[in-house]
Amino acid sequence: MALQESALAQVLEASLDPRQNKQAELQIRGEEKRPGFSLQLLQIIASSSYQYTTRLASALFFKNFIKRNWTDEDGNYKLSSGDVTAIKTEIVGLMVSVPPGIQSQLGEAISVIADSDFWQRWPSLVEDLVARLTPDNIAVNTGILLVAHSIFGRWRPLFRSDNLFTEINYVLERFAAPYLNQWQALDAYIENNKTDKKALTLAFGELDVVTQLLYDLSCQDLPPIFEDNISSLAALLLKYLTYDNPVLHSDSEDEAGPLEVVKANIFEVLGLFVQKYYDAFQQQAKEFVGSSWNLLTSVSLETKNDLLVSKALGFLTSIARINEEAQAFQDEAVLNQIVEKVILPNISLRDSDVEVFEDEPIEYIRRDLEGSDSETRRRAATDFLRQLMVQFEELVTRNVMGYITKYLQNYAADRKKNWRSKDTAVYLFCSVAAKGVPTASHGVMQTNPLTDIGQFFQENLADDLLTDTSHPLLKVDAIKFLYLFRSLITKDQWQQVMPLLVNHLGNLHYVVYTYAAIAVERVLYLSDDSGKPVIDPGAVTPLSKDLLVHLFSLIEKDPAPQKVQENEFLMRCVMRVLIVIKYSVISQTDNVLGHLLKITNIIHANPSNPRFYYYHFEALGALIRYAGPTQSDQLEQALFDPFIQVLQNNVEEFMPYVFQLFAALLEAKENAALSQNFQSLMGPVLAPPLWEQRGNVPALVRLLQAIVPRASSIVVQNNQLQSVLGLFQKLASSKANEVYAFDLLETVVRSFQPDVLEQYWTPIVQIMLTRLQNSSTQNFQNRFVRFFHFFSARDKEGLGADKFITVTDNVQHDVFRGLYTHVILATTATLAQQSDRKTAVISLAKICGDSEAFISRYPKGWPFTCNTLLKQLEEPPVPAAKDDAIQDHDVEDSSFGVGFTTLQTIRKPTIDVWPEIVDTRKWVGQYLKEADSRHGGRVGKMVQDTLGDDAKKVLNAYMQL
Repeated sequence: MALQESALAQVLEASLDPRQNKQAELQIRGEEKRPGFSLQLLQIIASSSYQYTTRLASALFFKNFIKRNWTDEDGNYKLSSGDVTAIKTEIVGLMVSVPPGIQSQLGEAISVIADSDFWQRWPSLVEDLVARLTPDNIAVNTGILLVAHSIFGRWRPLFRSDNLFTEINYVLERFAAPYLNQWQALDAYIENNKTDKKALTLAFGELDVVTQLLYDLSCQDLPPIFEDNISSLAALLLKYLTYDNPVLHSDSEDEAGPLEVVKANIFEVLGLFVQKYYDAFQQQAKEFVGSSWNLLTSVSLETKNDLLVSKALGFLTSIARINEEAQAFQDEAVLNQIVEKVILPNISLRDSDVEVFEDEPIEYIRRDLEGSDSETRRRAATDFLRQLMVQFEELVTRNVMGYITKYLQNYAADRKKNWRSKDTAVYLFCSVAAKGVPTASHGVMQTNPLTDIGQFFQENLADDLLTDTSHPLLKVDAIKFLYLFRSLITKDQWQQVMPLLVNHLGNLHYVVYTYAAIAVERVLYLSDDSGKPVIDPGAVTPLSKDLLVHLFSLIEKDPAPQKVQENEFLMRCVMRVLIVIKYSVISQTDNVLGHLLKITNIIHANPSNPRFYYYHFEALGALIRYAGPTQSDQLEQALFDPFIQVLQNNVEEFMPYVFQLFAALLEAKENAALSQNFQSLMGPVLAPPLWEQRGNVPALVRLLQAIVPRASSIVVQNNQLQSVLGLFQKLASSKANEVYAFDLLETVVRSFQPDVLEQYWTPIVQIMLTRLQNSSTQNFQNRFVRFFHFFSARDKEGLGADKFITVTDNVQHDVFRGLYTHVILATTATLAQQSDRKTAVISLAKICGDSEAFISRYPKGWPFTCNTLLKQLEEPPVPAAKDDAIQDHDVEDSSFGVGFTTLQTIRKPTIDVWPEIVDTRKWVGQYLKEADSRHGGRVGKMVQDTLGDDAKKVLNAYMQL
């Protein structure tokens, strides 16, 4: 029975209670498919009769509902047309009227809708937004501009394309002029309300969005109307960059106020203009350099200014990249001023930094870690200094090394009192010693030739790792130094240093042992120029048991779910140790498995850190990869019930990982029969509900690819083959899943006797031909052609090209004629994967050697086939040998949450399905020679009658091999 609005509101309120949230969420999800459900959520959001928390919960659920249900993979609406129209009609007006916290949730929902619909399916939106703008209703205007920002902000990370610029131009024609007028009106409003705190605070809220929109509208190209008005725009930017009003001063030391937020936005715009549109902005840029200098030398060290300072330094870094502008920094006196008044204050530790180090250690690490996306004062000051060094390496190095010496001398004078001086010195040295941008995988790859990192470490940092008296932050500095320059430290040096890092995993301080884990993990990942590990796995294996026990004890120290999964760096180190010791984990399976299962059981009720549980499942993958071949039954017995519990509790974040691990368990025992556990899983896996979650699809297909070959007789016995092929049909209809459709189909073909599949061939091929005709993609066409060759090469299994032609005739007589020349042969020439090319070579050779249809029905196709075959053999396909290496997965570039992420430790290898054929040229020559003999010289006659002289010569050469 459908929930009434008031009842739905009560369930939404319950979803905020940790004791009831799971049950409440399931109850709400049960309502999703009901027509009008989304509109009911909007009504609750709009009604002030409900508590704010209830309305916020409704907005959160509405946002997630839209993400899941607005369109399918091919862009078709999943909601009724009435609901779609009503949502787009109501949501803009609603966005204007609700509190800011709810606005942000609705803004994300609008952005999702815009990804699909804007602008072609929502052409009235821009005009609607412009029409709603008012001269002086700040609250309404802010809401309208927030809607615009949620749509136009999508352009920032996108690559240039014709479609993107068509959309941008469509917007600019309708929005740019009203936007500029709105800013002028807002400027006048601010002037008229200088002393009214409430009005001015609201106005700066709108100005915050206005400045963000300036970036949005300019992020791809400078709009002509902005270029024409660049002087007036620059005047407004300069005015509010230097604007001050005591009414707007923030009382908080930590939270940025309206002034800081707007000024930070302005610096972000200035950085964009300098980097991309310097020619148009050159005259105005000089004014802002002085203003930014004045701001940086006068702004306080309070945390509320951190974003503003980092953006200001980012702007100066952009200025320093321009040779003409950078010359102003070349004077040594100017450089002294920069270092003393800008660089040093912003890289020196503040009391607030030390407080974060002690009280919020994981937050400190995430901010501080090289390569993180946190915008800190230290990182911004370092970037500015490094850019100056690019321009004036010797001058900057000499200057900064002088300050480093002073700070180290100050530390030496009183090590206990002046430890922060040493921290500053180390940070300064790293800033000038590193050249280029450090990478997440290898750190610094090149150093400043005027510095010596080895000498600096020995003289200033080694003792911090050897003694217990150093301040914990100095120990972190020493570890971070090794982490940062890890690729430049020699193998011999690492043999000496590595034990020091491992010892610091036992340090009592959270940041110290976590940084030690970070460094150990990255060093274990490193390899030398020959591909050999920098740290010999043989040296790690004897220590691995104690190392893993200790890492697990750190992870499990606080049993609360949010604390267990707080520190992804420790779990990443566990994963890396398991990868390094490989099969040596077999002797530790019970211990490792016990800890990993304990962690799974703790965190599955409330997954909160996607990076932690990604590494957690990679660790389980490594265990299955290396222990699975010999301990598969033990692993299955231990893992099956906990994993089933994850599925039964509908833990969406974990399910794609669980299905991959199930598949890996089966793959680990190649020829074993399907156990009762997995037999019981077949029904749920074939049922529609699991396939509705997009992230499950790749993992479910892989699991079926592992189950079906081991259970072909069971599938037939239980009449489940039609269900499997029904999944193929569902997947083949989706552009997002078409690749997985063919993966599943090829598994089916390998697993069943031809007579079992006979009745299905015509509908299967009809599905393919319909897609090719009505909504083909390059991906689908490639996979169709790959499937044809896969089918054609299996003549000994009762398939082959002639069988395929017969099936296509059942769909439409003689459709194969055009299909072969225009699709199959044309696409074969473009196949890139070596394994696909090898299958194509075998298929084409068998067509030339044995196909009756190509002799009697399509004789003109024979020379085309042979020439395509010879073209493929010019560079004969050589599928890659099995590679035991595990690729490093950069989680910073991955999309986490409810979705699909491949587990690298159990990534399915590309398999050469024709391993017996090593030399394809020789095999083709021998095959055609034997076929010629089988068919009474037919092949030779076709060669002589239809091929050109060059082709004859090449083919004859192959036949002599």
